[in-house]
Amino acid sequence: MPMSKSQESVWWRDAVTYQIYIRSFADANGDGKGDVEGIRSKLPYLKKLGIDAIWITPWYPSPQNDHGYDVADYMNIEPDYGTLEQAEQLIREAHELGIRFIVDIVPNHSSDQHRWFQDALNSEPGSPERNRYIFREGKGEHGELPPNNWQAVFGGPAWHRITESNGEAGQWYLHLFAVEQPDFNWENPEVRAHFEEVLKFWLDRGVDGFRIDVAHGMIKEQGLPDITTDPELLKVQKMPYWDQDGVHEIYRAWRKILDSYPGDRMAVAEAWVSPTSLPLYLRNDELANSFNFDFLDSKWDRKVLKKSIVRTIKNLSGLGAPASWVFNNHDVTRSVTRFDLGLKGGGVSTIKQRFGNTKKFNAERGVRRARAGAMLMFALPGGAYVYQGEELGLPEVTNIPQDRLTDPRWKMSEYTDPGRDGCRVPLPWAAAEAGSHGFSTNAELSDQDSWLPQPAWWGKYGADSQESDENSTLNIYRKALAIRKTESGLGDGKLKWVDMGKEVLAFSRAGDFLCLVNFGDPIKVPKGAEVLHSSSPLDGKKIPTDTTVWLRTKSK
Repeated sequence: MPMSKSQESVWWRDAVTYQIYIRSFADANGDGKGDVEGIRSKLPYLKKLGIDAIWITPWYPSPQNDHGYDVADYMNIEPDYGTLEQAEQLIREAHELGIRFIVDIVPNHSSDQHRWFQDALNSEPGSPERNRYIFREGKGEHGELPPNNWQAVFGGPAWHRITESNGEAGQWYLHLFAVEQPDFNWENPEVRAHFEEVLKFWLDRGVDGFRIDVAHGMIKEQGLPDITTDPELLKVQKMPYWDQDGVHEIYRAWRKILDSYPGDRMAVAEAWVSPTSLPLYLRNDELANSFNFDFLDSKWDRKVLKKSIVRTIKNLSGLGAPASWVFNNHDVTRSVTRFDLGLKGGGVSTIKQRFGNTKKFNAERGVRRARAGAMLMFALPGGAYVYQGEELGLPEVTNIPQDRLTDPRWKMSEYTDPGRDGCRVPLPWAAAEAGSHGFSTNAELSDQDSWLPQPAWWGKYGADSQESDENSTLNIYRKALAIRKTESGLGDGKLKWVDMGKEVLAFSRAGDFLCLVNFGDPIKVPKGAEVLHSSSPLDGKKIPTDTTVWLRTKSK
């Protein structure tokens, strides 16, 4: 279905959105955790960077078992992060700078401390209170076995048995993630109505959109059937709790709410689904955008990347929906480390898979590849997402002491998966070794005192030290985003592939703009081409390996 005329120039079609993991971005009150005022203090930095929108990870009241993705109240602000009034001021000031504002919404599950779940625990089986969540009787003679064989994403069974008010073992509830994150029952109209009110609450406060956590997970297959144990079927059979058709009815209702507000409000899906299923979320009456996890999961390999780009554009053709491109977020190993070690982005991780060969890690090469990847991403048609710190060239922190790991994956995997803490370490705003490298306003706070420890070498990536170096990662990003805004044809639109050899990925945009990514030995700049920007310094007229250049070619 082609886009309507009113959709041709909406802001989200080619926006570059900056993800803020609030707990690790900037600490204004000195307690070692990021907060709303910390974000507000960095708005000038974000404006100078050149992004179009910011996305804030969950900032709602939460016991923080999964650092905000276990929400206790969807219509307030976590006290550690600030107040609702401060949040409203942040939204206003971002808008004054021309920056759009996206908040995270977590509709698949809540915290077990949410009022509704506490009411469910204090109510009888079959009660309206229990029907807001997915409670079931157990199997076995005395209900001692889980209702089915589903496993939680973070490890272990996806069911937890409660103790009833009479002291006896009772029903089980479903939690596809941590045990403290019970899944809502989206077959219940009360749940649907509640989240529609949540959307309106934040839209009324001026947010421009929502990032939908686990957007493919709210509806479960009728009867909650067991998962097959056949290894071959597991490769092709859809999981009964992911990507069920019923999620699309939810998003059609949400789209009506978004469209009822002025200003092209939008929603972007975190939908880990197959490339062929993804377009279903982007139909004209559903969501505006979805993260491109097929692209994020790519290794630093010419053939792999081109295949993903071609597949994305092909799958979206005819829909009129824009592509989105992303290499980093708060759930995956940072691209600096991943690209150097030849790792994929997503999927289940283990210590061996993620960090087993870190002794071979070459930071300089990793940064070079990550910068080249970013410039490739910014040249592609559609929108892009940047995760905080990637503009500084931050690598994954792979040596966090085990007693400081906080991700629920660590415990639920029986201490075999270190989880996602390595990409969530607080940002180094300053190169100075003293304090927390500028993360906190508290000068007495050391690099070990923040909610996650910062490595001693973290300061060499400090934002302040990159300001005056035109070849720093920060300035490579700034220049790329500035060109993207002024170069007609970048952002939304089409591309045309250009054959420049088996080690080069190249395409043109808007006629005379050429993006060239060199994966092989150094090559010469094409004759007569003007170099607009390069991810690494050129060696005279030669483009080094692992380098992206933007060129203006001679018009024919």
